[in-house]
Amino acid sequence: MSEYPSIVLEQAVNQMASLPGVGRRTALRLVLHLLRQSDAEVEAFAGAFLRLKQEVVYCSVCHNISDTPVCPICSSTHRDHSTICVVENVQDVMSIENTGQYNGVYHVLGGVISPMEGIGPKDLEIDSLIARVATGEVQEIILALPTTMEGDTTNFYIYRRIQNNQGQSQGLKITQIARGVAVGNQLEYTDEITLGRSIVNRTEFKN
Repeated sequence: MSEYPSIVLEQAVNQMASLPGVGRRTALRLVLHLLRQSDAEVEAFAGAFLRLKQEVVYCSVCHNISDTPVCPICSSTHRDHSTICVVENVQDVMSIENTGQYNGVYHVLGGVISPMEGIGPKDLEIDSLIARVATGEVQEIILALPTTMEGDTTNFYIYRRIQNNQGQSQGLKITQIARGVAVGNQLEYTDEITLGRSIVNRTEFKN
């Protein structure tokens, strides 16, 4: 026998509990809250997620999420397009933007190299980063990946890929964010002051 008085309620709780970090007790509380709302409010809530899935795309340049084929950051004439900050995911872009310390553009890899999880270089947006460097317009690459073994492995792989293309790397500076970010920490959980200082005090990446 189900622990819920309604099959529809149970299905709604199961869907809510499938979200990261949402347990069944929290899911039940959220579902019951929605049940008390008006039809218009619930439709607006559901509609927002449908629009998110149907209308949000990935920027064709940096792979950040966007409402347009090229995101506002990449299309901005006020940003420094000669500096590219390489990050793991979209949340990292938001975290760095919130510091107010960076005016360049980004490149979202979509993850980091992790053999244990079956994630290799071909699973990430590394080739498109190399293609951006190949234009000759980039003067600095900032490696802002997690300070973990996987992040460091990805940093080293990108560094070697760029160095192996001698014509692309001439005059190009490769830096990494200062280790004010604690080893093992994700950028999205780092406070804005520490993250901002790490961007400002970035150091040259060395083999």
